This record gives sequence, C-alpha cells and structure tokens, in this order.
Amino acid sequence: MSYNYILNDEHNVSIDNEIILKPQDILLAINFCNNAIKMLDKQTKEFDINIFEVLGMRNLSGLVGEYFAKSVQIFSNNSLQSNLHQDGYPDLLLTNTIEKLDYFQSLYEENNGKKYLKDKSLFSPFKYGGIEIKATCGTTPPAKVIPKPLIGEQRINLINSFSWKAHHRETNNLLGIFWDFIDAIPTITACFYRNDLTIDNWGKIVKPKEDGGRTTSISIMTSKGVSKMCHGWIAVIDKEEYISTFAKTKWIGKRVI
Repeated sequence: MSYNYILNDEHNVSIDNEIILKPQDILLAINFCNNAIKMLDKQTKEFDINIFEVLGMRNLSGLVGEYFAKSVQIFSNNSLQSNLHQDGYPDLLLTNTIEKLDYFQSLYEENNGKKYLKDKSLFSPFKYGGIEIKATCGTTPPAKVIPKPLIGEQRINLINSFSWKAHHRETNNLLGIFWDFIDAIPTITACFYRNDLTIDNWGKIVKPKEDGGRTTSISIMTSKGVSKMCHGWIAVIDKEEYISTFAKTKWIGKRVI
C-alpha cells in the first residue's frame, strides 16, 4: 500500500540551474523506499525478529536514509549514481551528462558484478558533486517531562524540533527527509531540498571526545537552516497530524493544503 502525498510542483531538485529530479520522481522514490522497508519488516518477522528494535533508533534512521538514497538513484534516469565509497561525499554523484558518467565509470573496475575503486579519494569529494541525503525523525521532550516513545510508536505529536547532521559545514544540495512510525513501520512523511545552504546554516563542528564517546565530528543544522530547508518542501504525507505540525512558523510556516 502506498500513501498519498501532497507535492510542491514548484520546487524541483536542481543543481546549477539544471533540473535533476522533479517532484514526481521524488514521490516514486518515497513510495519505493517505504515499500522496501515494509518488505524488510515482513521478511524479518517471519524469523520472529523485529529488525527495527534490533537496529535501534540511530542505526534505523541511517537505514531509512540509505534506502531512500538508493531509491532516488533508481528513479534519477541515470542522472545520479550511488557513491561507491562508504564515507564519500556526496551520497549521490552527478552523472547527468555523458562526460560525467564516463568519468564516474573510469574510477572503478568491475568484476563479477562488483565495483572496485581505483582511488577512494576521488569519491570524497566527487569532482562533479551531486546530492547529499540526510534523514531525521525529530526529537521529543526529555523523559522526565514525558515518556519517550518506543520504537514503533508514532512520534509526530510529540516532536519539538528536528534537524539534520553532517560531517562538515559545507554540506549543500541536501535532500532531507523526515520519517516516522506509521502502523509501527518507519515511513517517510516529508521531503525537503535546498541547493543554497551556507556555512552559517550549520552549527559549530563537534569533535570526538577523548574518551571515545563520539566517533566522528559532526555539525548540526541551525534552526535557520532547518527553516530554510522546510521552505524548500517537496512532499508531505497527506495526513492531518503531519500537515498541521509542519505548518508551524519555525518549519514550513503554512499548511501545504
């Protein structure tokens, strides 16, 4: 089953004034991703495993982002390719011309269906850039204020903020998604895109602690950056609780329908 979404037909995914993806392409990717996650849930439950509980919220959000990135690549009409370097930048590489695609294909050797990189550094960053994918499910009040929702429980009526995280403050061409549990399944409920993010839209880099509490440096998007992203909304699920929540002034600022 696919959910209905409200689309912003005036906001495409574009880079350097060239349209890479239209809202309808994003809708196809959203539904493909949602259905893939439903299938994952169904298959693992056949073995009496709740894969979402096994992963935990942090890893689960990463999985939703990865599924969505692959889904976007599938519906990009070959204009985007998945970054072959696990820690490369950006997530989806721009190959919308023969020149760019030829260059991408020159960076690896294929053997038995597997792609082997010649030089990892050429994938971080990729010469022609592309699109970065980030996922969030928002934050809820502290547990002392209200019990934290469990994995599988809908969060939208409790969230008080949301943002995206990056490893550096130069992150741009960002396709950000907000996901939530609907019928206990992680589901993309909104998608946003901006190609004009600046360093000021990202917070100060937080470096790893000496005791190993954090493994990588991260930057959290500022509230102004989140507002900017929300004004670049592409799709919002057609459910009142999401439409009204995203309509808050600090986010989209109006009802999308």
